[in-house]
Amino acid sequence: MAGAPLAVATFGCRLNALESDRLRTLATAAGLERTLVVNTCAVTAEAVRQARQAIRRAKRADPDLRVVVTGCAAETEPETFSGMAEVDLLMPNRDKTGAAAWAGARARLDFGLADEAPPRVQDRLTVAHETPHLTAAFEGRTRAFVEVQNGCDHRCTFCIIPFGRGPSRSVAMGAVVDEVRRQAEAGHREVVLTGVDLTSYGGDLPGAPTLGRLVRTVLRQVPELERLRLSSIDAVEADAELLAALADEERLMPHLHLSLQAGDDLVLKRMKRRHSRAEALAFIATVRRLRPDVVLGADVIAGFPTETEAQARNTAAFLDEAGLAFLHVFPFSARPGTAAARMPQLDGAVVSARAARLRALGARLLHRHLAGEVGRRRAVLVEAGGRGHTQYFTPVRLARPLTRGTVAELRIAGHDGTRLIAA
Repeated sequence: MAGAPLAVATFGCRLNALESDRLRTLATAAGLERTLVVNTCAVTAEAVRQARQAIRRAKRADPDLRVVVTGCAAETEPETFSGMAEVDLLMPNRDKTGAAAWAGARARLDFGLADEAPPRVQDRLTVAHETPHLTAAFEGRTRAFVEVQNGCDHRCTFCIIPFGRGPSRSVAMGAVVDEVRRQAEAGHREVVLTGVDLTSYGGDLPGAPTLGRLVRTVLRQVPELERLRLSSIDAVEADAELLAALADEERLMPHLHLSLQAGDDLVLKRMKRRHSRAEALAFIATVRRLRPDVVLGADVIAGFPTETEAQARNTAAFLDEAGLAFLHVFPFSARPGTAAARMPQLDGAVVSARAARLRALGARLLHRHLAGEVGRRRAVLVEAGGRGHTQYFTPVRLARPLTRGTVAELRIAGHDGTRLIAA
């Protein structure tokens, strides 16, 4: 077993991927070998199924492999994984980015204690104070992702995430600024601030600083940073200073991804979302007035329980009216323990059909955005493999090799339906 490598399998969101980089470093430093760490996602039943399938496949390939399961599904469905013969140890989500937990995990695995006393996963909703570990992950020498917030205080009826990650906790502004400065000095041209409920940033910190204040502070105190970007935001939480920064800070990228989920008022109410259709459209209009070139994307759920055909069409019409460029479509997946799981469910075929319609709409919206970019000059952050992204986070295929990590002004010659093609 000595010398055999450690592997990490990641499921779910960007934040999970970011944290996987951190836990890989910690588990390696703790000396774990011939071990598979599975960082799970609880958002959909399919994500849990894929994690279980990956565990079984890995164990069949190497019966001596040791398996540690962590992540949101380890919190929300501990019995699902502790009941698997292939799993040696559960790692609570709160512990996975801490060095001490991985040292303890190695001791338990090495001495065969995992099956004798598996760790009891804590009820994440009872966590009162717990500062998230500041975590950064990178894409080559181009883009760095910095976690500034974790958890969520809201109770959307479809969402299991608060049960897996607990209440909202924020990283102190000074620590965020220091980390962003480190990434800029290391050569990263762009930093993405990320979190589970990013726009709730600061509510738990002394003085309750907002995300807008954080953005302003980062840009002021790290002048060497060329591009700052935000991950998904909730429009209802966007503060005035954030909107002002979007309007006048050129280094804050003109791209926002919105957590919208639906475009029908009754469905939004049953989801326990905190905005109406009209309020979402008003926010989008305000953003466009402040930053006319902004490009918007959104998350949307297809086939929410009780959704009628008319309501589904309302959502599609709303997304078209909003003029979005990017859609992330999620077929509804009932998560045990959530209010939506107790509502009357739609037939699976209906959910799939509605998701397919929304994805087709998303393809049309993307095509419209790409077509509008042809002939324009865009600042493209060059990545590996002849790829890059514009300031609007639109993917670009490069026509010629360019130095990775540079920002190049390129003319857009065309598109292939999914990405731009630079001249």
